[in-house]
Amino acid sequence: MTPAGKTVTMVAAVAENGVIGLAGKIPWHLPEDFAHFKATTSGHILILGRTTHEGIGRPLPDRTTIVLTRDPEWHAEGVLVRPDILGALELADTLDGEVMIGGGAAVYDAAMPYADVQIISEVHAAPEGDTHYPAYKPEKWRETARERREGFDIVTLERVFACG
Repeated sequence: MTPAGKTVTMVAAVAENGVIGLAGKIPWHLPEDFAHFKATTSGHILILGRTTHEGIGRPLPDRTTIVLTRDPEWHAEGVLVRPDILGALELADTLDGEVMIGGGAAVYDAAMPYADVQIISEVHAAPEGDTHYPAYKPEKWRETARERREGFDIVTLERVFACG
């Protein structure tokens, strides 16, 4: 959760071998998954790393984008900038919408301790890659939904909070 208690949702497409990227690109082409990402994140706050944002090439429409970068001189039109995940989550608390984490790997890794939900497109492939989704303890997450699609499943995981 964010410092003020907003739900934090990680949205990612992950291959069977954990790959999410190769040389700054997604190593598969699944238009239906791109449509799912758009539908899931539209109208919300999207937190991205600088490299991921630059790979997209522009702010995505109908989303408030916060870009993480340690470069204090970096800026881009149409996005907000913060140096770290805590700063981004604190800023997100002041904005309208849910908090969506859209990558890349370092941003997913930094956000994992704050994530309440993971919406993972499990891609039915094991491509070569140089970027991987961060490891997490499956026992700390409960699958609450699964939708089978052509070439991938959309899986929703919710964090399990121990009581007592």
